[in-house]
Amino acid sequence: MHFDGSPDRLPTQASKFTRLRHLLTRPDLAFLMEAHNGLSARIVEEAGFEGIWASGLSMSATLGVRDNNELSWTQVLDMLEYMSDASTLPILVDGDTGYGNFNNFRRFVRKLCERGIAGVCIEDKIFPKTNSFLGENQPLADVDEFCGKIKAGKDTQTDPDFSIVARVEALIAGRGVNEALARAHAYVDAGADAIVIHSKKSTADEILDFCRQWENRVPVVVIPTKYYRTPTERFRDADVAMVIWANHNLRSSIQAMRETCGKLRSQESLLEVEDAVAPLGDVFALAGAQELEQAEKRYLSATDPARAVILAATRGKGLGDLTAERPKCMVSVRGQSLLGRQVEALGRHGVSDVAVVVGYREDAVTTPGIRKVLNPTFESTGEACSLALALTQSEGDTIISYGDILYRPFFLTLLEDAAADIVLLVDPEPDLAAHDGATRDAVACSQPFGDDLDVTGEAVFLTRFVENADDCNGTFIGLMRANAEGVRKIRETLAALERDGVLDTADLGAVLTRLADEGESIGVVYVRGYWGNVNDVMDLAQARDAV
Repeated sequence: MHFDGSPDRLPTQASKFTRLRHLLTRPDLAFLMEAHNGLSARIVEEAGFEGIWASGLSMSATLGVRDNNELSWTQVLDMLEYMSDASTLPILVDGDTGYGNFNNFRRFVRKLCERGIAGVCIEDKIFPKTNSFLGENQPLADVDEFCGKIKAGKDTQTDPDFSIVARVEALIAGRGVNEALARAHAYVDAGADAIVIHSKKSTADEILDFCRQWENRVPVVVIPTKYYRTPTERFRDADVAMVIWANHNLRSSIQAMRETCGKLRSQESLLEVEDAVAPLGDVFALAGAQELEQAEKRYLSATDPARAVILAATRGKGLGDLTAERPKCMVSVRGQSLLGRQVEALGRHGVSDVAVVVGYREDAVTTPGIRKVLNPTFESTGEACSLALALTQSEGDTIISYGDILYRPFFLTLLEDAAADIVLLVDPEPDLAAHDGATRDAVACSQPFGDDLDVTGEAVFLTRFVENADDCNGTFIGLMRANAEGVRKIRETLAALERDGVLDTADLGAVLTRLADEGESIGVVYVRGYWGNVNDVMDLAQARDAV
């Protein structure tokens, strides 16, 4: 369908006003998604929608007031400004009844145009309004008075493509399709650019009847909140121009907040919640942190981005045929490799430069988004040699991890929040699964784990790596962070080990113990559970409990 000779394609750099008008008049069915603040507006655009419905119900509910014009039109303008700044999409705002008479409405239209809001939808009810889904037989505005309001808005708009959409409430008020048609024709005669025909019935029969009799005089917009079972194809067949998903971001956020609050109230812990909510990096991204980072690079002194080094050169001894054709880091846990899970967690944390030290079957390491560093002597060298190869290109904050571990993504935040130049994560439970009376990566610390540490806030530091469980305060889980100064100190220690002729046989524990012996304060953050390392088939069977 076409209206007013509207082209199928928009010219490049079209204004928001023109883009909304195009969505209303193009042949293809258009969809608007509800938003109620800057964050939700950005999410709507991120999802791929072409326009935003600024819902009066949602904006009111967000501020904890009723959808009865308790939210003033100046408050609505403030919210719209944030939404328009946060998104490049055209916005059609729910203007309720126009916030008063023709004079209030024309002032509102002028302010919308000043802020680049592409259109407004007003409904033919009495001010102050009542939400369409509440009560029965709601009173409607006088047709002539409402037409005067439309004319005032059209005379006031400062852009020719600003759209005024008239919302017909006759079906909501129980007055039938004939009155709905009569009102719609009068509103178009007054200058309305499109019609919203609204219903609270569970079927779309009267909506589709209206469309059949309307005969496409101007575009028709529907809001199928109550008749959601109607297939969208029926709207296309009826020549509907636009569908509005009117309040579903608000309602889905209410459900998510209730679930999170309920879980925290009952469990009194964040451990089961953290992975079910958006990571902080996602919040920063939606708020435009990346743009600020780019601006800081331009206007402030440069800082290095976070990096990661994953030590994954070995086959592993305890997994048998599972590592016959691939290194241990590529063993799958619930459909995703150990390495893939680590890279995904790092990406969610904003770490995109991931160096993976490979050796055994390096050709099988195919995880996207990594930079491979080859250790050609992996069969005769250890972790320290692999780390030395990888740190040659690392200057700033660096996450260092073993390639055979699983951990919850919030562990990375724990590392980031710690103040020391070098920080380790330590589980206070020793790894008693090791053999010959020794524990893998057992460490002694300045203080043992205790609940009072959370109260006092006293820092804990590494004393050294030890061999016996009796001497240890826990197990290094294989995940650590070093800032730029910490990386420099680790490099110096690796160089010293090489000069002493012991680099090839040293493990990461030897590197960190030497640093601690030389007086370096290596921070320790205790974590209990929610991680695992995969050394054998039993570990692999239990791995799902760690992720």
